[in-house]
Amino acid sequence: MQDEERPRAEALSRSRRALLRRMALAGLALPLAQAGALKPLQAGAGQSQRGTPHTKPAPPPRPSALKPEDDAFLNDLEHANFLFFWEQAHPQTGLIKDRCNVRAQDTSTVASIASTGFGLTAICIGEKRGFVSRAEARLRVIQALSFIWHKLPTHRGFFFHFADMNTGERVWDSEASSVDTAMLLCGILMCKQHFKDRDISQLAQAIFDRVEWTWLSEDTGLLAQGWTPEFGFLPSRWDLYSELMMMYLLGLGSATHPLPAEAWHAWKRTTFEYDGLRYVGSFAPLFVHQFSQAWFDFRNKKDEYADYFQNSIIATDVHRRFCLELNTQFPDYSNALWGITASDSAKGYVVWGGPPEMGPIDGTIVPAAAGGSLPFLPQATMRVLRTIHDHYPNAWCRYGFVDAFNPLTEWYDTDVIGIDTGITMLMAENARTGFVWETFMKNPEAQRGMQRAGFKAYTPKPAGI
Repeated sequence: MQDEERPRAEALSRSRRALLRRMALAGLALPLAQAGALKPLQAGAGQSQRGTPHTKPAPPPRPSALKPEDDAFLNDLEHANFLFFWEQAHPQTGLIKDRCNVRAQDTSTVASIASTGFGLTAICIGEKRGFVSRAEARLRVIQALSFIWHKLPTHRGFFFHFADMNTGERVWDSEASSVDTAMLLCGILMCKQHFKDRDISQLAQAIFDRVEWTWLSEDTGLLAQGWTPEFGFLPSRWDLYSELMMMYLLGLGSATHPLPAEAWHAWKRTTFEYDGLRYVGSFAPLFVHQFSQAWFDFRNKKDEYADYFQNSIIATDVHRRFCLELNTQFPDYSNALWGITASDSAKGYVVWGGPPEMGPIDGTIVPAAAGGSLPFLPQATMRVLRTIHDHYPNAWCRYGFVDAFNPLTEWYDTDVIGIDTGITMLMAENARTGFVWETFMKNPEAQRGMQRAGFKAYTPKPAGI
């Protein structure tokens, strides 16, 4: 990375790590008297030489709950998202940038393993959609998995959060991250099932089998958030409902270092009520209800605690209602323009959302809040995405939506962020076809993880929203 770019990028990424970690440590420490209509009901413990992507084809005809014009819009959105993951990756290492400035020449070289996991899944979608040829897609995936297996630094199978995309070298003294490793593994397993290629399958299996989940939880049923060579395990644990589900399910599904079944019951599920709706929640940002469900298919399944797909439907609608109640403070918020989740802001990276209000919220809109919830509330989220695209042209770029913008102050982000672009692309495809869910769930690791967690098929009642 060039010297002039490093301070800005380092500050942005470090602030994200620090805020997310602080959020996890704080848990539900927010005084409930400040939560407005949000009421806790119970604590359930138990408890380049870059390849050239093809011109985007017309979306294939298919039966869908989406209107044809919405399906076509999502095809354009996915193609734009795909370009980020294809163009902002190192073609030999396969590592993908954590973020990219879309308003100026971007010279950053910092990749994130989570962005890479989303990107590997994006390649599968792109190949299926005809955005890139199968030969180009296969070559990129093989090169990425070969680099990850042979050269990317790892500790007991866990990868460091941030790496130099050219060399794989750890940057910024980042931690070996449990949840970011999980997102990378989901992308790797997705490639294994989509390509059905011997070389890809062997590399994917070797990378997954190397992860020592039992080391990460050797003294407790709760997984540590990470580890560094300088200080050992981070003090914070994954102990409250959040994006943690993918991590525990992968650990339960491991054939080489499986977590005990009790690990699924170790983290807490706290139920809230807002505006008459009950749901399991923990942190205010909406992404906690989205990330695990990008790959794991929770539809028509439940464990002994909840139907997590229906739970995300309710949580998304609760967030929509919460934003509408803020209209008196921020008149841009409406039924056609809402959505706040961890994102960039005019003052830097912020972990915000609600309910309860976590901020300070200032009228900023985060497109990934709606984009990542497309399968949960298709009509409501499509309305938001179309509004942003049609009425706020500065919020659109080559790679889709910028990470955030504020209509009241006319501030528009200069960057896209891999994980936000990724959750939008994956959930757009799931809303259209269920392709990511259906492909990923063919992995025996995913099936075994959900079986050991106690998930059973059932017919859900309507969410009642």
